[in-house]
Amino acid sequence: QVELSESGGGLVQPGGSLTLSCTASKNIAGFHAMGWFRRAPGRQRELIAAFTGSQPGQVADSVKGRFTISRENAKNMLYLHMDDLKPEDTAVYYCNMSPYPNEVIWGQGTLVTVAS
Repeated sequence: QVELSESGGGLVQPGGSLTLSCTASKNIAGFHAMGWFRRAPGRQRELIAAFTGSQPGQVADSVKGRFTISRENAKNMLYLHMDDLKPEDTAVYYCNMSPYPNEVIWGQGTLVTVAS
């Protein structure tokens, strides 16, 4: 069983930047898919950005041009770099990985709060 650990959340002012990190307990190079989701207060969880195989794919319209997903296979890490943060980006951010198509693993989540 792969375990995920997220870090990098915190309080940031509007317009600021943060980078979230997700560390996997196993090699991620051949994983089926991975990505970042978030759940804002009172809202459903939404997909922010993801890789399918090794290719970056879907990015939510709400963060396009501001958020960038990347990975570092040698360190078993997935990143989400967030620029120009807005109050509406406040949410718990979750790392998600699928080593195989029928296996989905979630991290514990990291809180990002955007406020003055």
